[in-house]
Amino acid sequence: MGAAPFPAGILIAAVVFHATMVLSSFPATFHLERGITANHKMKLSKLKERDRVRHGRMLQSSGVGVVDFPVQGTFDPFLVGLYYTRLQLGTPPRDFYVQIDTGSDVLWVSCGSCNGCPVNSGLHIPLNFFDPGSSPTASLISCSDQRCSLGLQSSDSVCSAQNNLCGYTFQYGDGSGTSGYYVSDLLHFDTVLGGSVMNNSSAPIVFGCSALQAGDLTKSDRAVDGIFGFGQQDMSVVSQLASQGISPRAFSHCLKGDDSGGGILVLGEIVEPNIVYTPLVPSQPHYNLNMQSISVNGQTLAIDPSVFGTSSSQGTIIDSGTTLAYLAEAAYDPFISAITSIVSPSVHPYLSKGNHCYLISSSIHDIFPQVSLNFAGGASMILIPQDYLIQQSSIGAAALWCIGFQKIQGQGITILGDLVLKDKIFVYDIANQRIGWANYDCSMSVNVSTAIDTGKSEFVNAGTLRNNSSPKNMPSKLTPVTMMPFLLHMLLLSCYMFL
Repeated sequence: MGAAPFPAGILIAAVVFHATMVLSSFPATFHLERGITANHKMKLSKLKERDRVRHGRMLQSSGVGVVDFPVQGTFDPFLVGLYYTRLQLGTPPRDFYVQIDTGSDVLWVSCGSCNGCPVNSGLHIPLNFFDPGSSPTASLISCSDQRCSLGLQSSDSVCSAQNNLCGYTFQYGDGSGTSGYYVSDLLHFDTVLGGSVMNNSSAPIVFGCSALQAGDLTKSDRAVDGIFGFGQQDMSVVSQLASQGISPRAFSHCLKGDDSGGGILVLGEIVEPNIVYTPLVPSQPHYNLNMQSISVNGQTLAIDPSVFGTSSSQGTIIDSGTTLAYLAEAAYDPFISAITSIVSPSVHPYLSKGNHCYLISSSIHDIFPQVSLNFAGGASMILIPQDYLIQQSSIGAAALWCIGFQKIQGQGITILGDLVLKDKIFVYDIANQRIGWANYDCSMSVNVSTAIDTGKSEFVNAGTLRNNSSPKNMPSKLTPVTMMPFLLHMLLLSCYMFL
């Protein structure tokens, strides 16, 4: 994934001081103390760090803002197969490229002396290793630290009596895994607050320092620096920043589905009139929704509703860390049969490596039906053909399109991955325990609200925070960052097998 540079803007702040003076003492004399040593030799890095801390205090005291992250990558398993963002951690800030994963909670990055961590990436992005010893603002998290206890109930943290370090071990659905320990350091981010852009905000967060990686995480062809978990548990960055009053306990994304990829990722609620909401299933470790039925071409399929019920072994999960989509076994065959029966007069069904495919010589929109996933509360997710089909290859003059929905043998899990999530706004309103969506052109700008936790009616028309040409006193549009795709096999990173 070719990484485009994101120029940092300059924050200019005007501060008004309120002074109380004894009027009878005029003319008054004010004694000013030097903020810089008399020899004028304070290092520039020290000055920047002091300003950064000050701006962080200003941000926390002035209200909840919209935190914006750049997005790169694409859903297409034959191009990239994942979406990722760039973070800055530590002092001085260093760049880390991490996969956007709503199926896990914790942010973790590769650290020095890591066993199995890749050192280069076929995505054409530079890989970094975080070193707690080289960042003066970093500190290790001990087992007695209250922040470590936040992850114990959700199994996001474990404690070792041997070294008293708060650690973790994660296993993912593709068989890969990582383990390491937790550190606390500064996360640097761009923020829109009251229509103004703050480019060098920061806040302390707890994140994982990976000391061991296994499975696909060790492969360099699709390597990134780590995984950015957007789950709803206390150890997630979303929850941590919300607890500090920096951002609302909500986030939104709009992932572009074309080959250029990219998109929008913000902490806050994207506001769009066509968004429909459905409640989250309570007391679940993931973003579980109550899907009730599937309709193809307006006809509800004959699937027992209990197939979509939520338990420890079944349910419907929204997961941006999964590339494709997966249907519960009992729903898969009726779905395939309904699609095939509608299109068979016009196309030739074709079985390719076990996948249900179709040879097509015309537009798929003229042949394939609309699909509706129907959820509790009357919310329906409308899928056009590109939301459930993938073009695999060409045979002569015909294109080979395959069903992108897969079947998990013997499992009742339904996972809606990037194949379905792309080209839609998704709002994860954790505070109100609901998820909303709307079909959308993710190359367009969006409006973002921070009112979820605060009750305020203020809306922020957020901007491309990396665009230095935007006037800093004007609300600017938040638009996606794109990248050029690179050949990559499918990546499937999710925790659904470990419910």
